[in-house]
Amino acid sequence: MISEPTLEALLPGLYIVATPIGNLGDITVRAADILRRCDAVACEDTRVTGKLTKHLGISTKLIRYNDHSGERERVRLVESMHSQAIALVSDAGTPLISDPGYRLVRDARDAGVAVTTLPGACAAIAGLTLSGLPNDRFLFAGFIPNKDKARREAFLDVAQVDATLIFYETGPRLVKSLEALSELLPDRMVSVAREITKLHEECRSGPAARLADHYTDYPAKGEIVLMVAPPAELETSDDDVDLLLKDALKTDKASQAAGKVAKATGRDRKQLYARAMEIRGE
Repeated sequence: MISEPTLEALLPGLYIVATPIGNLGDITVRAADILRRCDAVACEDTRVTGKLTKHLGISTKLIRYNDHSGERERVRLVESMHSQAIALVSDAGTPLISDPGYRLVRDARDAGVAVTTLPGACAAIAGLTLSGLPNDRFLFAGFIPNKDKARREAFLDVAQVDATLIFYETGPRLVKSLEALSELLPDRMVSVAREITKLHEECRSGPAARLADHYTDYPAKGEIVLMVAPPAELETSDDDVDLLLKDALKTDKASQAAGKVAKATGRDRKQLYARAMEIRGE
């Protein structure tokens, strides 16, 4: 049973509040109650959070706290938590995931301030559930670097981790990241989730090269969850192996394509060569 909201004052402290990543209906009853009852809301952008509070009919004071906030602002905010209830939100999703909010939590705990978390929407988790990739082990690697060299190094640093890899990326940089993955990890299945919880929600999966071609023709907008299957994922899927062979056959001879896919998947090279010849004849 959902408890009725109360107008009782909250105990002083820091309240970490997850907010919707798209659909405003995803706000939890508890989160809305805390945002209504707290003394102030610390947020990345008061204009963005203001849209949410207006939607909820809440007039709680909004305080700007983001990447550009310095130590002095953080100290002042922590001091206020000894006598006031302060909610921390990000523009969307769960605070502290790829944002500097951890410093505020760390300092609050060091100062003896009570810290409470209210779980909710998180783009990384939502994207993973849409992808169809293994979810028993996953690594969230944050935003992909903008520079080409740093981007490649970021992918190579985690390429051999036996887990599904989760990155955040932006629409304008998506194709470059997919092109880098197609070169560095051509044998991995990749998923792109975008517009999560919104009207045009999409999750598209396949080899990185194929996805790069698609998003070159149909540029993506907004923030994106980019996911890469673990190294062994292709061992269990004949369909995925066929996709790899077909991609390799675009540029390689059947024997070369079989060798590449055998190395990536652990499949028998002779069997892969026979299958490559079949695909060539189809």
